[in-house]
Amino acid sequence: MKTNSKHTGLGIALGAALGAVAGAMAGNMGVWLAIGVAIGMALGVAFRRNEPSCPECAEIHRAHEVRSTEVRRQA
Repeated sequence: MKTNSKHTGLGIALGAALGAVAGAMAGNMGVWLAIGVAIGMALGVAFRRNEPSCPECAEIHRAHEVRSTEVRRQA
């Protein structure tokens, strides 16, 4: 299973934290928490890795991913 949502999850967590802080300061926790999560999702999606468009680059990236998973399994 690929972990493509790592950046999205981090963005949601940071957005929720910032939204909770802003909500505590403004006195309206629900609205600011929702705004923070929405902003965090947008930032997380914006920072995800773009897939290569050419077949040669895609093959190189797949080979690299296979090697990195093998190294992780050995450790």
